[in-house]
Amino acid sequence: MIQAETLELLEWQRLCQHLSTFTSTKLGAVIARQLQIPVTPEETLNLLAQTQEAYQLELRLTRGLSFEGIEDIGVALERAERQGILSGEELLFVATTLAGARQLRRTIDVQDDVPVLTARVKELRTYPELEQEIHRCIDDRGDVTDRANPKLTDIRNKLRQLRTRIHQVLQRILQQQANAIQQPVITQRSDRYVIPVKAPQKDAIPGIVHDSSSTGSTLYIEPKATIELNNQLRQLQRQEQREEEVVRRILSQQIATVKPDLAELLVICTQIDLAVARARYSLWLEANPPVFTNLASQSFQAQTAHHLAAQHSGNDGHITLRHLRHPY
Repeated sequence: MIQAETLELLEWQRLCQHLSTFTSTKLGAVIARQLQIPVTPEETLNLLAQTQEAYQLELRLTRGLSFEGIEDIGVALERAERQGILSGEELLFVATTLAGARQLRRTIDVQDDVPVLTARVKELRTYPELEQEIHRCIDDRGDVTDRANPKLTDIRNKLRQLRTRIHQVLQRILQQQANAIQQPVITQRSDRYVIPVKAPQKDAIPGIVHDSSSTGSTLYIEPKATIELNNQLRQLQRQEQREEEVVRRILSQQIATVKPDLAELLVICTQIDLAVARARYSLWLEANPPVFTNLASQSFQAQTAHHLAAQHSGNDGHITLRHLRHPY
């Protein structure tokens, strides 16, 4: 185990910070900044193999491996498992992450000489049916779609009709009471439709005053003719919110049932992101892969690296490192 003092002298944290700039995902960047040095030869060699295969792909693929759509959905998965209701944006992130992981697997699967990465992506379960259901119910803005629920479709049709009716009534008032109107516009205050009325002319349009301008010269009035219509609108909006919650709850429950697989998917994608980051970092450094030698102490030590010549000095098991330089 390398001592903390040694890591500080080697500026390990600065190295990790620099590595994080080569990652493609937010979670990858976070993990890169917290990297620990492997403690076993097996782990070291596995990470090196991942890096070397990612290095080959970076040289071969025009745009390298893509992590587009893969988000840090860890917190959302935990909340779904605790029977929480995910937001539309969180649900959309789950869908884009599934799609991104599937594309990542497809890209790696068609390669012939990356066995370590291929074996890793074979463990990905991307649930295309769940992804499709999320996209059916959640649009690109994270809002619940009309088609997600028959009740929701009916409620939104009524909402559109009611808003049209409210606007018609208010437009008629704006025309009939033009002298009392500050501006011929329909606006909203506290989710209720109002019109701007000149303060001295407020009695010309009886109703509820919801707000006033900073100067007090304009009052935002909800005319009596639309009070009941606005009440109906609020009721329908509450029904809409309840049905939207039903849709998001069902999707959240579906995610919760496969949470272990999605959590593992996130781990795999992050590991590959880190492998690619190490490969890109090595390309930037113009580095060479190290060669390991098993010394008498059974510890594995690096024998070669960028601008690094290593050779045994005598038979005492020591390694001489020449032209060694810090990668940062």
